[in-house]
Amino acid sequence: MLKAIGQTFFSSGLQHPKCTSQESKGEDYEVRTYHTTNWVSTAVTGMEQDPALSTGFRRLFKYIQGNNDKKCKVEMTAPVSCLIDPGPGPTCESTFTISFFIPEEHQADPPKPTDAEVFIENRGEATMFVRTYGGFANSESSREELLKLMESLKRDGMKFRDAPFYRAGYDSPFKLTNRRNEVWLIKDEEA
Repeated sequence: MLKAIGQTFFSSGLQHPKCTSQESKGEDYEVRTYHTTNWVSTAVTGMEQDPALSTGFRRLFKYIQGNNDKKCKVEMTAPVSCLIDPGPGPTCESTFTISFFIPEEHQADPPKPTDAEVFIENRGEATMFVRTYGGFANSESSREELLKLMESLKRDGMKFRDAPFYRAGYDSPFKLTNRRNEVWLIKDEEA
C-alpha cells in the first residue's frame, strides 16, 4: 500500500508504455509510435475535463488497489492519459476516457475489473504528435498547448486528426517542480 501511494505521489521509476521515436520536422514537438498495449480505462461524460479526470482517476486507482477479479494490487504507471472526444457543439457533453498503462507483468493477462465502469482497453499501434510542457496542467493549459501543437504541425505540413486528442500527465499532484505534461494528436495515416 505504501509503495503504491509513494509511486502515485512521487512518480519516479514508474513503467511507461513502449514507443519508438520518429524523426520530427520541428523542435517544438516529438513524433512517437506507441506499440500495441493494454490499458485499464474508464469513460466519463461531462462538460469539463478536470472533474472528469478526477472521477476517472479515483475509479482506476481502486482497480490498481485490488478492485479486480484477482484481488491483486497493480503497480502505478505513467502517464495517466485522457482521451478527449469533444461533443458536437459548445454546450454539448464530451467523453473523457481516462487510462492507466498496465504494467509489463500484467500485459498478457490483465486482471479483469470488477467495477462495471472500468474496462481493459487494447490500444493498437499508433503514431502520435506530442508536445511536452511543465507546470500544473488543467483544461485551460492543455487547450493552449494543444493549439500550439496544431500550429506547429500545420507549419510543418503534418497531417493529423483534430479530434479526439489526448492529454497525459506524469506526476502526482504533490510534485511541485519539474512537472511533465503532454498533449497528443493522432497522426492521420490516410493522408
